[in-house]
Amino acid sequence: MNATSLRLVAHGHTDALRRARFGGNDALDEGGRGAALALSPTVLGRRAASGEADACLSSPAAAAVQTAYALGLAPAVEPALADCDYGDWTGRSLEEIGAGQPDALREWLSTPDAAPHGGESVAALRERVGRWLDEQRGLGRRVTAVTHPLVIRVAVVHALGLPLATYRQLDVEPLAIVRLTGQGPRWRLRLSAPPAPASG
Repeated sequence: MNATSLRLVAHGHTDALRRARFGGNDALDEGGRGAALALSPTVLGRRAASGEADACLSSPAAAAVQTAYALGLAPAVEPALADCDYGDWTGRSLEEIGAGQPDALREWLSTPDAAPHGGESVAALRERVGRWLDEQRGLGRRVTAVTHPLVIRVAVVHALGLPLATYRQLDVEPLAIVRLTGQGPRWRLRLSAPPAPASG
C-alpha cells in the first residue's frame, strides 16, 4: 500500500483572526496576504510549491483559497476542510460572547461535545475531518491542504489517536505547516527543517 504525504497549511491572517472572532468568511488582510506571498517555496517543499503535488485542496473559505493561490498553488475546494460551524456566534468576538454568554462560552471551551451556539461541536468537527483523513490514508498521493487552525488541531488529534480534549493544548499559527504521512492503519507526524538555501 502506497503512503500518502499530506501537508496541512493554516491560512494567513484575517481580520477575524486578529480580533478573535468566531468563523466567518473573511478574506486575507493586507498582512496575511503579504506573509503568504513572502513565504519561501522551499518551506512548503520544492515538489508542492512547483505544482508537482498530486492535489492541492482548500477549505471553501476565502482566506484559505487566497492563501493557496498566494503560495503558488491552484486549489480545489474540499468541503470537509471547512471551518467549524459556529452557529449564532459566527462573526462575533470571543470577548463579546464572554460578556454576554459566559456560561455558554465556558461550556464550549471545556466540553468538546457542546455546541451552545447551535452550530457544530468540536467533537462533530473531529468526526468530519477524521473521516476525510481516513479516506486519504494509503491513497499514495501527495496532498497540500489549506485550511483553518482549529481544523488542523483536530486533524492532528485524530491522526495521532489522542484524547479529543488535547486539541486545546495545540497552537496553530497562521501559515503553520503540519506534515502527516499515512500508510496502513496509522498516520505519522513528520517534523522537519526546511531545505538549506542553495549556495551560489
